Parts: sequence; C-alpha cells; structure tokens
Amino acid sequence: MANPAIAVVYYSGSGHTKVLADAVVSAAAATGATTALLRVDELTQESWDFIDQADAIIFGAPTYMGTAPSAFHAFAEKTAGRWAVQKWHNKLGAGFTNAACKAGDKNSTLDYFSTFAAQHGMNWINLGLLPGWKSTKGSENDLNRFGYFNGAAAQTFSDVGVEGVHPADIATAQHLGRRVAEITAIFTTGKIAMDRELVSAGA
Repeated sequence: MANPAIAVVYYSGSGHTKVLADAVVSAAAATGATTALLRVDELTQESWDFIDQADAIIFGAPTYMGTAPSAFHAFAEKTAGRWAVQKWHNKLGAGFTNAACKAGDKNSTLDYFSTFAAQHGMNWINLGLLPGWKSTKGSENDLNRFGYFNGAAAQTFSDVGVEGVHPADIATAQHLGRRVAEITAIFTTGKIAMDRELVSAGA
C-alpha cells in the first residue's frame, strides 16, 4: 500500500479551527501518510510545492458570515493559475469547518470547499459517518453530532478559548483525517498499479 502525501490547508482566527486542523493532520500522519499543516496566510514556496505534489488536499476554515473567511478566499484566488492548467486535476479533496452556532450555515462553507475542489478537477471525499445525536438515546459526545455529510463540522462557543473545542468534534476531525489518508492510500496504490500495467503493455 502506498503512503500518500496529504496537505491540510487551513485558516483559523481564534484558534478553534487550528485545534481541528491539528486533529486532522495528526490522524492522517498516524496512518503513515506524509503530511503538512499549512496556514493559508503563511504559505511559502515550499508550502505551495508540497500542495502541488500532494495526493490529497484537506481544506479547513471557520464559517464567517455564511462562508470561509476572506483569508481563505484570498488563497483560493491565488490558485487561478493552477486552475487554468488543472494542476490539481484528480487530486483528492476533503474539508472541515467550525462555527459558534450549532447550525451557523456551516454547510455553505463545506459546499464552497467542494465546489472549489471541483473547479480544480479534484475528487471529493465525504465524511463517511452516519449522524450522531439524532435520538433521545444519542449524546452530544457522538461523532458527527450535528449530522453533516460533506465534511467535518464543529461548534465552539465564541467566548471560550481553544480548550473549549468539543472532544466529539476533535474526534470527528480525526476520523476525517484517517478516512482521507486511507482512501488516498488506496487511490495512489491503484494509480501506481495502473501506471505499471501501462508501462508493461508498452514494453
């Protein structure tokens, strides 16, 4: 099985989303994947090189006013040249977000991430979890406690520090990191096998 390269590209204002980003990248790294945690407003040329060479990119940002914050949009706009030549074509993608409200229009941000990935020709990986906390037998400690499917969605009160990020949301972010790493390993292993077959066929 191939060990994929995964870039976690994120923005965090108060630090809450950084906690989730840390959880995503650590869980992905624990599977053997090569990972990098990259903040969108601190990207170096080395950062861009890693993103360009990565097998998967996981996007993360808080939800502000119904979408990702301006810093993330600025990053997205900087990829226009890459979009024009489809440099990220057939990479895998996934996303996570956080908001102060339990709903908070977080799905708008996840939809934005998946559309952004689609414009680059990427293939989106969903959360792959049934909803938690959906009955009287459920709990706020369930994974995917708010029932999102297009990515990992968390809620952290605006007046708490990073210690206030809910453990269930951290665990859900870890699940996303593992899931992306596992699917990407399968994807890259298959691609390597197909490339070998093409080489053999042409020999």
